[in-house]
Amino acid sequence: MQLTPSGLIAWARSDEGLKAVKYTATSVVSTVASQAAFILVYGVFGLLNSRGSSITATVAGTIPSYWLNRNWAWGKSGRSHFWREVAPFWVIAAVGLVFSTWSVDFTKTHTAMVHSHVLSTIELAAAYLGSFGVLWIGKFIIFNRFLFVHHGPEDDDLVISAPPTPPLDEFHPHHAHPSPRNNNNARRIPNTPTTSKGV
Repeated sequence: MQLTPSGLIAWARSDEGLKAVKYTATSVVSTVASQAAFILVYGVFGLLNSRGSSITATVAGTIPSYWLNRNWAWGKSGRSHFWREVAPFWVIAAVGLVFSTWSVDFTKTHTAMVHSHVLSTIELAAAYLGSFGVLWIGKFIIFNRFLFVHHGPEDDDLVISAPPTPPLDEFHPHHAHPSPRNNNNARRIPNTPTTSKGV
């Protein structure tokens, strides 16, 4: 990939580039969902503390992230394979959850002198967002090379192929053409024996 405008445009139109563009758009959607959940749960309603809000936000962003990445960005269809797709995706989400929760707790500890609830919400939301930004590239590599690769026909719903069409003779035996036979019974011209008459 050339780091020029034309090179970037050409790469964005390639299969790899389209995946990256769709992955980026999916990340925006999941980030908006998780950020909105964090701000609502922690900042607006005060339902949970910073750790509980981080967990809630991660779950809220993971659900649309999985569906959009698998079905839209990587174009997979059919039922999800639990051990190859669902379970690894949630393991990755759990790693992101641990890292984001640590980032939020770290920020909370080092901004304890901030008494403004609005400012504290902004700082913690920024820490939460930044933690997932660090993991963003690594997740794309894992999704592209391991998680959402096409392993074969078993990835999608079972497709039952129609049996081969029998020959026409089997459907309409009375229309079948007679097989060629040896021409032994053909009419033959009998050989007339020649007789010689003595003089």
